Amino acid sequence: MKKILVPVDFSSVTDRVVDETEALARAFEGKVSLLNVVQPPAVATAEYALPVEVIQEAMNVTDKSARDKLAKFEARFRAAGLNCETDVLVGQPVAVILEQAAKTGADYIVMGSHGHGKLYDFLVGSTASGVLKKARCAVIILPTEYHHR
Repeated sequence: MKKILVPVDFSSVTDRVVDETEALARAFEGKVSLLNVVQPPAVATAEYALPVEVIQEAMNVTDKSARDKLAKFEARFRAAGLNCETDVLVGQPVAVILEQAAKTGADYIVMGSHGHGKLYDFLVGSTASGVLKKARCAVIILPTEYHHR
């Protein structure tokens, strides 16, 4: 049984990632681990810092929303007879995804890429690029625009 880690961010590529993961999981009788990584809000200066309670409430709302969305995907995989689990973790996405891949013993990581371009990736960074460079298992990256041939 192959273990497939699927980090999703609920963007436009997420449905495609879930579709492809379902096909892969069927082919390998795989176990799917859906993951959403929540980045904690950054505070620029102490002058403009939000109260801890406000930040915590925002994180709680984000966590609940992510868990609700993941539960729908989990139900879809289970209805298809596939083993699936979900998790929402907080931290820097590349590091969390790589840690989770090691922890779960993932054979594959299936994720989407937004295709922002080289300048965006240089200035902001690309989660897909970071995972691809440092992963110790196979990584399948699906672009936002994907045309099956």
